[in-house]
Amino acid sequence: MAELTLPKDFFFGAAMSGPQTEGGWNVGGKLENLWDTWSIEDIDAFYNRVGSYVGNNFMRLYKEDLALLKSLGMNNYRTSIQWSRLLDQDGNINPEGAAWYHELFAASKEAGLEVFVNLYHFDMPTYLFRRGGWENREVCEAYANYAYKAFCEFGKEVRCWFTFNEPIVEPENRYWHPIWYPQHHSFQEACTTQYNISIAHALAVAKYRQAVSEGRMLDDARIGMICNFSPSYTKDDPTPADLEALRMNDGLTNRWWLDLVTKGHLPQDVIDTLTNDLGIVLPIRPYDDAVLSEGVVDWLGCNYYQPSRVQAPSKSHDEWGNPLFAEPYIWPERVMNESRGWEIYPKGIYDFGMKCKKEYPELEWYVSENGIGIEREYLNKDPETQQVQDDYRIDFVRDHLTWIAKAIQDGANCVGYHYWGLIDNWSWSNAFKNRYGFVEVDLMENYERRPKKSAAWLTEVATSHVVK
Repeated sequence: MAELTLPKDFFFGAAMSGPQTEGGWNVGGKLENLWDTWSIEDIDAFYNRVGSYVGNNFMRLYKEDLALLKSLGMNNYRTSIQWSRLLDQDGNINPEGAAWYHELFAASKEAGLEVFVNLYHFDMPTYLFRRGGWENREVCEAYANYAYKAFCEFGKEVRCWFTFNEPIVEPENRYWHPIWYPQHHSFQEACTTQYNISIAHALAVAKYRQAVSEGRMLDDARIGMICNFSPSYTKDDPTPADLEALRMNDGLTNRWWLDLVTKGHLPQDVIDTLTNDLGIVLPIRPYDDAVLSEGVVDWLGCNYYQPSRVQAPSKSHDEWGNPLFAEPYIWPERVMNESRGWEIYPKGIYDFGMKCKKEYPELEWYVSENGIGIEREYLNKDPETQQVQDDYRIDFVRDHLTWIAKAIQDGANCVGYHYWGLIDNWSWSNAFKNRYGFVEVDLMENYERRPKKSAAWLTEVATSHVVK
């Protein structure tokens, strides 16, 4: 395989989140979030009955983990502040929560790592969910208050901010498909949630601009959003109905957010289909156009795991009465990660880069998550060293970095790469079922960290910028 070189200023880092790593779910004044509540109410919903309580013990091991990231060639990482840890139930700063994040940011700087901070990673405080969650416009206002408090508290410590991680996932997994608590089956609720998250994002960006104008932020601070983009494809010989399914799938999952963060509005063709053709009622208020116009960001994170292949639906509604605009298309040549049930298609990140170059040419972006989760990875250990032999992870990342390098050569404005779960972490209701890390976390040995075979390869690539 020919070597490809990434630009010298291309950065390598790791991605993680507060609720999936920190632990300490009920210490230091932290409130319950939805994952804590679900763990309390139905622990059997989680793989091996491992709920939200410990994460991967990052709050205890953070100094060790930061040194580990640096030793692997990383120069930055992204995590999230937990709303339920930073603020109390009155919407004011929780001093113990703020102290933890101040310590984390200081330790990161001492370790030679820049920390990127995301404000929301699916972890709404339960008391706000019980007031309607993202279906309630007042919760959007509460989020804007939280964002402003975070900007004011940490604005001189953190340069790179993000409003949301994967904003499409919560509408889908909580309110449309029966995956996450409260496991509803309502496309109407999903659309209401997606619209209001868009409003919340724009309100938070406006608060960020306010904090900048007040001198509360670093001079080179920037704001973004992190989205999971699944490039949309259909059959090679599509019918008009297949192309319509492609338009709506791409419109709801990709263009919705790209238009919001680059143009300050939502795609009108998608809005028209939802409201005029499908009878969806969006909670649009007077002057929302002005609110959404504030949502333009400085750059964007792109989480990429799999493509989205769709075709015309075989029926108009699902079994719960929700409208269907597309259904999956099985590409005959697909390669699967059987553990996760996801297609492996590295070229998708190149296609996304070319889409941005053509349709959003001013947008700077980076790969904010990419990774492969494998079930029962312990079966792949060397019998003598007990090190996980994860050559498949090397292949996965190499193939994706190769297409990223090609995209940059062809004009994509991609500036960096974060691997998701560089250190194994807790992953929602799947808990530790699928392991993503270059570093193993041994749950039976007090969360001990052990580099896998892939860690040495990653270090060489991150330090040399040569993909081979």
